[in-house]
Amino acid sequence: MDWPLHNAAREGNAMIAKQLLEETPSLALKKDDDGRTPLHWALSAGHNEAASEILKRAKTLKKFDIDETDEAGWTALHIAASTGNSQAIEELLMPRDPDVNAQTSAGQTALHFAVSKGHIDVVKYLLDHGASARIKDARQQTPLHRAAARGSLPMAEMLIKARSPINTTDTGHWSALHHAMAEGHGDVAVALVKAGGDLDRTDGDGHTPLDVASDAKVRQYVETQLQQQK
Repeated sequence: MDWPLHNAAREGNAMIAKQLLEETPSLALKKDDDGRTPLHWALSAGHNEAASEILKRAKTLKKFDIDETDEAGWTALHIAASTGNSQAIEELLMPRDPDVNAQTSAGQTALHFAVSKGHIDVVKYLLDHGASARIKDARQQTPLHRAAARGSLPMAEMLIKARSPINTTDTGHWSALHHAMAEGHGDVAVALVKAGGDLDRTDGDGHTPLDVASDAKVRQYVETQLQQQK
């Protein structure tokens, strides 16, 4: 099947998108074989002008839903958060009141995606606008697990401040502290312990966070930092 508006959105051709929508407004709501709307494609490619044209027309239609999902359960906000498109989130999506805590088929929220990709400005914006730091995905990971594995101290601190559970474990029985130590992120590990992270918590194999440290230097660094703070 031919998808002219989807193609225009993907290519960022706002003028063609506008013309197509003027002729057939309902194209704004059509889904392709991946269950994606033209808005999804415009945002995934970072074409905000095309996305704006689509939204202008879509919002006039009764069946328009800003939280419409594709086959993987991704909303427009999930896509924009994953790509780090803060302008689209702030100017195009949030004024239409999307569900900031909507979860994909894999249980991921926009916050999970923003943290995983390191989009710190998006993380801050989402937290400031009601995103929960406590939601777990299908792997039972919170955004804090992602921040710890990535090694972003600023993001970890934001999530801790947002009352993310510190010691909750994922399907591998690892806490955020396990992930920080395993990836060699000593500063994040220290911050987690200061926030209540349990150094004695064991995974399914009986390993503590210190046991899974990427190397002896990381373990020594964390132990030294914690000793100095006593």
